[in-house]
Amino acid sequence: MPEASASLKQISIADWARFGVEEIAYIRPVVVNGVRAMAIHAADGTPIGAAPSAELAMAAIRQHEMEPALVH
Repeated sequence: MPEASASLKQISIADWARFGVEEIAYIRPVVVNGVRAMAIHAADGTPIGAAPSAELAMAAIRQHEMEPALVH
C-alpha cells in the first residue's frame, strides 16, 4: 500500500480528471465557519460536499460508489 500511496502523490491534476469524475473523489482539510472539516471534491476538483471528519467523508464517498483519496 505505501507504494500506491506514493504513486498517487505524483499524479497531476489533468491525470486526476482522466480517472473520471464519477469514480474517484478526494478529501482535504478545510475550515468551514471556524470549524475544521473535510471537503469532498470530484476528481476534476468540483466541490461535492463536506464532512466533519475524514472517516465520515470517506464513508460518504464510498456510499456513492466512488473511491476516496486523501489530499494533504
